[in-house]
Amino acid sequence: QSGLSNVQMELMKLYSTNLNHNELNELKRLLANHFSKKAVLEADNIWEEQKMSAQTMEDWLNEN
Repeated sequence: QSGLSNVQMELMKLYSTNLNHNELNELKRLLANHFSKKAVLEADNIWEEQKMSAQTMEDWLNEN
C-alpha cells in the first residue's frame, strides 16, 4: 500500500509519460471541465432540493 488514492495512482501512471505543451494544456482543460461540470450539477441539485430561485440569489445579493 503506497498511501496514495486510486486517483493519485492513475495520475502518476499518466504523468509518467511525457506530454508536449499542447497535450498537457488539453489534459488540464479536460480535468477542469470534468470537475466544473460536476460542481454545476451538484449546485443545481442543491438549488432544486432547497427550492431556490433567481429571487433567492437577488435576496442574497441584497443582504447587508
